[in-house]
Amino acid sequence: MFTNDNKTNFYYGLKRGIPIALGYIPVSFTFGLMAVTGGLPVWLTIFISISNITSAGQFAGTGLILAGAGYLEITLTTFIINIRYMLMSLSLSQKIESKMPLYQRLIFAFGITDETFTVASMEQGKLPFFYLLGLITGPICGWTLGTAMGSLICSKLPQSLSSAMGIALYGMFIAIIVPPAKKSKAILIIVLISVFTMCILKYIPIFKVISSGFRIIIATAVGAGTGAFLFPVKEA
Repeated sequence: MFTNDNKTNFYYGLKRGIPIALGYIPVSFTFGLMAVTGGLPVWLTIFISISNITSAGQFAGTGLILAGAGYLEITLTTFIINIRYMLMSLSLSQKIESKMPLYQRLIFAFGITDETFTVASMEQGKLPFFYLLGLITGPICGWTLGTAMGSLICSKLPQSLSSAMGIALYGMFIAIIVPPAKKSKAILIIVLISVFTMCILKYIPIFKVISSGFRIIIATAVGAGTGAFLFPVKEA
């Protein structure tokens, strides 16, 4: 599958990453719309995407920034949402070439997402650096390009229309949650538990002192913890 030619490995990885890049553009486009509509400048919105590439973590973190949340809330929320990348990195560390230096490992680690992890995990043999570099190049460019397009377009739209674009964010999350919830009883129950927890924290007066950021953290922990307890994944 892989050769000793770095250029060949890079182009193979680049080819494997193109579908991911194309899929990222509409999602990051929505992020650009949301961030600029919320009041962030175009340059900062683009900088967030090019320096993160974390999808759900970006949406949640930026949402908290726009809501005026504190640093601790933003840090904990993004940490909990993105902690899965630590597990992905540990898993891929078993598949990369053992002689790969630290700086190359760090470069690829920056581009690990759910999709690049899945593609890399399916490859046979040890993963060379230039394949991994090619694999993450497309998704990084696609995610940043989509954000730039959404940011720039939103900045040129009338205020009334750009504000209405915010509904796209909720539509995106519904589209993400509903299909897997329809297929899996476990996911449906976890979603309902998380929503129920969030409603309790938001509407029961005694919990009004809890900020929106910590409500997300608590609901995430309760939903994920309950799911892990009720529906543990059996080891092979």
